[in-house]
Amino acid sequence: MTDSVILDVWCELQCPDCHSALDDVRALRARYGDRLDIRLRHFPLEKHKHSFAAAQAAEEAAEQGQAWPYVEAVLARTAELGKAGEPVLVEVARELGLDAEEFDTALIDGRHILIVDADQAEGKAIGVTGTPTYVIDGVRLDGGKSQDGLRERIEEIADRLLAADA
Repeated sequence: MTDSVILDVWCELQCPDCHSALDDVRALRARYGDRLDIRLRHFPLEKHKHSFAAAQAAEEAAEQGQAWPYVEAVLARTAELGKAGEPVLVEVARELGLDAEEFDTALIDGRHILIVDADQAEGKAIGVTGTPTYVIDGVRLDGGKSQDGLRERIEEIADRLLAADA
């Protein structure tokens, strides 16, 4: 028996669609709380030149205990990230009270590259082609084209899994 259901959210932090998907993620978090383990998975797209650095920065935020607040703050500034690049990532860390110098160092020394590479490779292996993409109970839901109905579909699957465990 499991206490929670895992929802992988394949995301990239320079993606406007991922920013609009945050409402669904927040709603799912509010509805299920700890019963739904929402995991950020990185899938930086080549068309967004700062997305790989942003994924590394999100891993540093996770290490400092602020993964989702950081992700949400960066996604709120996708246009600015596109124009200004990595300084935005460090600025967001500073605004959240994180160790901004450590972010800067992490982006230089590449300590989180392997995690991002592994996520991207796994995403490609399971057929992720764009972001956001959700995976729950082996079902892949692609939100890159349209997010209509995806939250309801995730809820159906989560409710079924949680009922089976009850």
